[in-house]
Amino acid sequence: MRRYETIFIINSNISDEDRSLMYDRLKDLIEKHEGLLVLLDVWGDRRLAYEIEKKTRGYYVRLDYCGMGSLVNEMERLFRIDDRVMKYMTVMLNDKVDIDNVKEEMARAQAEDESAAEDKKAEEVAETSDKKETEKKEDVEAADSDKDI
Repeated sequence: MRRYETIFIINSNISDEDRSLMYDRLKDLIEKHEGLLVLLDVWGDRRLAYEIEKKTRGYYVRLDYCGMGSLVNEMERLFRIDDRVMKYMTVMLNDKVDIDNVKEEMARAQAEDESAAEDKKAEEVAETSDKKETEKKEDVEAADSDKDI
């Protein structure tokens, strides 16, 4: 099995619902061809380097996945016949991939993401409590200064 990366640009005028259906279709295609979707990375709406089909903006998406050549062929065939896809490019990242290693890598990345989210949440809670303490001190100081008058 090989590891691939496909970047494609979708017409930025299509709805979020249509994009979501398109992602689901790609996920199903990867599963059907016994592949593994490592990452669906949505970059979002961006300015194009040059006009494509008289458009200056496009919605960028990056797929990182494992599969065989038949999967890539079918995916690119779908991109060619889908009018919503403006451009696409597939690059082979690795010629021979061990799926178990890739799954472990995905699990580690997910654990790191969850840990980072927990750290961020703890930081926000700490900032909120610090802010409340500062406000209380300011209120007390203001009350003391009112008594002096």
